[in-house]
Amino acid sequence: MKKVLFLLLFLAKSLAFSQSVNDYKYAIVPSKFEFLKDKDQYRLNTLTKMLMEKYGFISYFDTDILPVEVAETNCNKVFVEVQSTGNLFSTKITVVLKDCKNVILFTSSVGKNKEKEYEVAYNQALREAFSSFDKLGYKYNGNSNIYRNNNSNASVKSTNVVKESNDKSNVVGLFAQPIENGFQIIDTTPKVILKIYTTSNPSCFIAYKDTIQGVLINIDNQWFFEYYSNSKVVSEKMEIKF
Repeated sequence: MKKVLFLLLFLAKSLAFSQSVNDYKYAIVPSKFEFLKDKDQYRLNTLTKMLMEKYGFISYFDTDILPVEVAETNCNKVFVEVQSTGNLFSTKITVVLKDCKNVILFTSSVGKNKEKEYEVAYNQALREAFSSFDKLGYKYNGNSNIYRNNNSNASVKSTNVVKESNDKSNVVGLFAQPIENGFQIIDTTPKVILKIYTTSNPSCFIAYKDTIQGVLINIDNQWFFEYYSNSKVVSEKMEIKF
């Protein structure tokens, strides 16, 4: 059992992925920020969307009807958060970009303003926070693989594992339901197919299928359940909607 667990951990580590903001074409902006009472108060949400577009993202409000290409998966876009940490004497704004698994991709510098009029203070502080996007240098790279390999060695190992594995037919029509520390993957019955648990890598989960322990990994934006059987890697492609 210890040997199997070691092999699974080795497999998970060999499939290390890193994320870049440049991998994302779209951005979702909330129509209301948590620190404000009203929707688009002080036109701050509209300004955020405009500034995201200024820096190259195709942006939508979370209340918009989205095109199919944007709506088909949450993991092809960044989610924009604007946070306020100011007080009565100073307005402070930070812009945070997160992925579909709530991993922070980018945090702006703090925009500050001491104007007493809230509309002026929030707008100017937001613009100052966005000025750090100049250093970000965002440019969509057209990469369809959202979670890229972290280094060339990992890429080689990942490719070898898939080629040497016994690929099984696709498992389609699956859905992810949140559970503590992860998700359960169900079919339309509904029947629990897998239980998966988060790791430090958002593209890799520890996975259990009945008595089989393995990993669920994202390769080229597709999910695979991989495990050892008779000392060989078995790979099952799974179409999962998170």
